[in-house]
Amino acid sequence: MQTQSTQFDFTGQKIYVGIDTHLKSWNVTVMMDPYYQKTFSQNANAQTLFNHLHENYPGGSYFSAYEAGFAGFMPHYRLMGLGIESIVVNPADIPTTGKEKVQKNDSRDSKKIARSLKNGELTPIYVPSLQTLADRSLVRLRKTIARDLAKTKTQIKSFLHCNGIDIPDDLSKENWTRKFIKWLIEIEIGPFRETLEGHLAKYHYFYAQKLAINRKVKMLSATPQYKDNMELLQSIPGVGYITAITFLTEIENIKRFKSLDRLCSFIGLVPSTNSSGENERIGEITPRGHRILRDILVEASWKAIGKDPALGATYSKLGHRMKPNKAIIRITKKILSRMRFVLNNQTRYELGYK
Repeated sequence: MQTQSTQFDFTGQKIYVGIDTHLKSWNVTVMMDPYYQKTFSQNANAQTLFNHLHENYPGGSYFSAYEAGFAGFMPHYRLMGLGIESIVVNPADIPTTGKEKVQKNDSRDSKKIARSLKNGELTPIYVPSLQTLADRSLVRLRKTIARDLAKTKTQIKSFLHCNGIDIPDDLSKENWTRKFIKWLIEIEIGPFRETLEGHLAKYHYFYAQKLAINRKVKMLSATPQYKDNMELLQSIPGVGYITAITFLTEIENIKRFKSLDRLCSFIGLVPSTNSSGENERIGEITPRGHRILRDILVEASWKAIGKDPALGATYSKLGHRMKPNKAIIRITKKILSRMRFVLNNQTRYELGYK
């Protein structure tokens, strides 16, 4: 018995794939010129998608895009490893119709991504190397542990206050010294003892974790990949090793920013604007940006104005005509300019450079 089958060949054709990622499933839309479109759901697996494309569109050139989010960059690496060209995009940068804004669902999201990819309307975000991602996760873990430790300290102080347990005058100004911890361990507080011991167990756990992660981050900052740039950044007043290693692991390559303005925009040190005709309104700092870098650079700027006379004088002048939170952003831009300069030129900062 003879059978008839049709084997399509898509050699030379571009296959555009929009992916809406979720924890256990992907909603996928495939588009081709001029009008072909297919939407389906599959498990969250790059190999499954490749198998579908290879079986249904053999020989084609595959191009995919998905939104940056909880899925991170691993789908990108796996898609690229299978021969599927992949980009990751900022959700805010995907062209969206009015209907798509009010009638949002997974199918529409994947169609929107595929359509924009096909039309050449998407700008990919920067994808760091796997090693940088691993280094970044280690530095971010340090921040998380430090926050957990600070929260636990606050909980202990609050517990003491709420239950009428006064801290002795000679310890009231102690900043979690061994003497203060010894007092917490030995204090007689009757039925509240068990609860306090629970809080102290958390404190000791997070404290030990912080010591361990600090050692690992110190070791990371001393590796050949970071050592020289760490020294350059720390030559700038106000920039300590945590600020430096955070900056290097979050940015990876400073040369991808062709100007200081682009770097400021990426971090979120630019104001929002609203222009209409001849009127232009400049608002507060845009909420869009890199919150981790923005926070740590602002913190470094507060330290810098106390260490660098020129920056201190500049901040004082700015303080006469604007609020402190706006003045410090100006200082942050100057700090960022210095960081970019020393990295691009591979030269230490000399006090007095503006």
